[in-house]
Amino acid sequence: MGTPDFAVPTLAELIGASHEIACVYTRAPRRKGRGLPEDKSPVHKFAQNAGLPVRTPPSLRDAEEQAAFAALDSDAAIIVAYGLLLPKPILAAPRLGCFNLHASLLPRWRGAAPIQRAIMACDEQTGVMVMRMEEGLDTGPVLMAERMTIGRKTYGEVRDELARLGADLMGRALAAMEQGGAAETPQAAEGVTYARKIEKSETRIDWAKPASLVDCHIRGLSPAPGAWFEAKGERIRVLLAEPVAGQGAPGEVLADFTIACSEGALKLLTVQRAGRAPMEWRAFLRGFALTPGEELA
Repeated sequence: MGTPDFAVPTLAELIGASHEIACVYTRAPRRKGRGLPEDKSPVHKFAQNAGLPVRTPPSLRDAEEQAAFAALDSDAAIIVAYGLLLPKPILAAPRLGCFNLHASLLPRWRGAAPIQRAIMACDEQTGVMVMRMEEGLDTGPVLMAERMTIGRKTYGEVRDELARLGADLMGRALAAMEQGGAAETPQAAEGVTYARKIEKSETRIDWAKPASLVDCHIRGLSPAPGAWFEAKGERIRVLLAEPVAGQGAPGEVLADFTIACSEGALKLLTVQRAGRAPMEWRAFLRGFALTPGEELA
């Protein structure tokens, strides 16, 4: 049960391990526009290419859908960024239970956007965990975990690395379950945080913050939805930057596309204008002049 690109490596791992996949559940296709074909999820496309049956119910609250799920008579359900709530009858249907691949070091960053929130909070590490699903939000006991150092990676880079780590982790967890040796550890009661969905209103860059925090904000939103600032009435997305020495009023343009923050400054490396491809800062300035002393909004 999964939807985005992040879930595809786990599905591939399950196929490669010769597990019998009774069915694949994913979000329903969306229409791109009149006369255009439906836009199927990455998991949907991958499953179809692998010859697997696919179901796309709009909800799992319906008794008929719950009965159809139970009729699969499955040993386990594997959930990776599915996007639909699993009611109690769904959680109770598989013989061994439902197991979620969650992209954080629980109980930190339970919820919808754990990778982005970890980077935006300047966490040094993150990881993936295989957990037994309960009715609570990401509250179940943990079977296995893998850690990784965030360093200066962007959201896209961390997501892709965790997808690979998570696929291997889920494969090992299932193998342990088959042998009856998958110990479950309750989550700690302390250190619980929630990774709420990223809202458009919080993507704007605040130059009044220290450069180190602005850098985390940018990397946590790169490549999507993208942190942005406004200049000459145009919204500019910043995909990559680095903290450097510098001083000025917050938002002031310094030399070489360096922007002053409340503490230090940020050199913008890769940016993107609306409707354009991402570009290196020198190429951007050739077509969009910003002179030292200007202030960005």
